[in-house]
Amino acid sequence: MKLMSGNANLPLARAIAGYLEIPLTDASVRRFADEEIFVEIHENVRGEDVFIMQSTSFPANDNLMELLIGIDALRRASAKRITAVVPYFGYARQDRKPGPRTPISAKLVANLITQAGADRVLSVDLHAGQIQGFFDIPTDNLYAAPVMAADIQARYGDQDLMVVSPDVGGVVRARALAKRLDNAPLAIVDKRRERAGESEVMNIIGDVKDRACIMIDDIVDSGGTLCNAAQALLDKGAKSVAAYITHGVLSGGAVARIDASALKELVITDTIRATDAATDSQRIRYLTIAPLIGEAVRRIADESSVSSLFD
Repeated sequence: MKLMSGNANLPLARAIAGYLEIPLTDASVRRFADEEIFVEIHENVRGEDVFIMQSTSFPANDNLMELLIGIDALRRASAKRITAVVPYFGYARQDRKPGPRTPISAKLVANLITQAGADRVLSVDLHAGQIQGFFDIPTDNLYAAPVMAADIQARYGDQDLMVVSPDVGGVVRARALAKRLDNAPLAIVDKRRERAGESEVMNIIGDVKDRACIMIDDIVDSGGTLCNAAQALLDKGAKSVAAYITHGVLSGGAVARIDASALKELVITDTIRATDAATDSQRIRYLTIAPLIGEAVRRIADESSVSSLFD
């Protein structure tokens, strides 16, 4: 087994390699003067089971091309099996046609990864479950819920908890976390989105009075929804509001918005490399997901069950 990484999230790749007790495969990713990407593998991978790790986060197109070119280099170097480990699957929010004459970009990216030569895909908390079906190759979708639940129990286990979904679409995810937290009660934020990137909180479904509220979602981008929801929960009598998110996109002024919000803390896994602003924030804390991904990689290499990780 070999583990190779692009440049998108080298700290996570090194942590996974440390968990597996193997070195990262010696490879270089360079750019020509016109910004064309060139990947070169400096060791023999013929007949090897290779895992190439690359989140397709910002800059999404550059990181996606690094992944595709890396897969092609491995295929042409006669790797036995190539597994694309994509902790954050970019373009996942474009998983359906929201209007006429619009693309389904998540399906296009799935096709690109497959055609590049990947034999298998491993990702974490895909934005929508149907994205697994966009791939014509085996695809494992890991869940960050066990990592989050352990942290919530350690920090908030002695309080009267309530799990909150920031929108109706996230209820299944919130219910799964609530089940892990001794069947904690569930509340839902009913919101109306007027346009992309903006949201307006309309109502809270559930009694949150005097409870420590834990919001759960897969992606935080601008942070507007979380901040509005946190204020609405406090206005309804919540004792405190914290948020647990898998993928911290944190675009634009998201960090400043979160620092100025009513959130007690925002906890994010390290599927996307932390920016300097996020690292310096007093409200943002990171959880590592390296052991979860590392164990899944080990089980795929050993041909054992991945789903049993979540039993």
